[in-house]
Amino acid sequence: MTRTRSLMISPLFALCAAAFMATPALAADPIVFTSWGGTTQSSQQKDWAQPFTQGSGITVLMDGPTDYGKLKAMVDSGNVSWDVVDVEGDFAYAAQKAGLIEPIDYTVVKKGELDPRFSSADAVGSFYYSFVLGYNKSSFKGAQPQAWADLFDTKKFPGKRTFYKWSAPGVLEIALLADGVQPDKLYPLDLDRAFKKLDSIKSDIVWWSGGAQSQQLLASGEAPVGMFWNGRLHALEQTGVPVGVSWNQNLTAADMLVIPKGAKHKAEAMKFLAVATSPQAQAKFAQDTGYAPINVKSAALMPAAVAKTMPDQYKTSQIDLDMKYWADNRDAIAKRWYAWQSK
Repeated sequence: MTRTRSLMISPLFALCAAAFMATPALAADPIVFTSWGGTTQSSQQKDWAQPFTQGSGITVLMDGPTDYGKLKAMVDSGNVSWDVVDVEGDFAYAAQKAGLIEPIDYTVVKKGELDPRFSSADAVGSFYYSFVLGYNKSSFKGAQPQAWADLFDTKKFPGKRTFYKWSAPGVLEIALLADGVQPDKLYPLDLDRAFKKLDSIKSDIVWWSGGAQSQQLLASGEAPVGMFWNGRLHALEQTGVPVGVSWNQNLTAADMLVIPKGAKHKAEAMKFLAVATSPQAQAKFAQDTGYAPINVKSAALMPAAVAKTMPDQYKTSQIDLDMKYWADNRDAIAKRWYAWQSK
């Protein structure tokens, strides 16, 4: 006797089938997104990677932290396992000159929506931030620090001050601004003048190497005033710490998103960039982190109270750090920087 399969479909099966058809099938090959870890990468996963997967069916695997030596080694060997990498702005320029990254396909990524400061032939902005002067209000009952020069006035504003530890854009510029250099005369950096200014408070400096450490120093009062990433101060303020912020001469820079040369999933990576830099994804990430969107349409999608905490609301005295200068000079500056720190 010949058996025939019934064509009847149970309601449960039909429901499951409909749900399956409504969700894009997962691609056979996932892409790998590499960033710096911590809360920033968690937000990138939630606000960029998950919507990308929901819309495309392509899984995004997380890796990190970003390692420039590892990226170069991958490209040189032809065995590239990363597809999209979050890097610092000066590295993006250096990598472009060295041929380590792929050109951006602006037929996929909407360049017209992006802040022109943070897009180039081979990189698009991830987010941008400002170094701002931050302080613990409880440590300063009278006058409160408002300018970079106040970091160097230990009589009027006593206590330790905290600065970013690594040789990177920021500290040297702050020293020069505090010493009276005009913003349009910052570059090329007068290194002798900058180090002389830093020498004047060297014994009072506590260095921070990561955002969480900077928050702890300020909250505890160990270093009640210093330079900070604006997003870290915003997050700290949400916990109830009496944070004071001065946006005067805030120093702006961006992380950039790049695709390593020879990435195995270049087309899919380009689509990921399109989602990550879209108005909605950038707005959500900005709300989560306090870092500014690089899409010019994102501000209109955020609550006014959130938008006003972003660096793009403080452009009057904003200074763009020169990442091309740093790309050309970072190695030489680093030798002097770390030698000075070790003395």
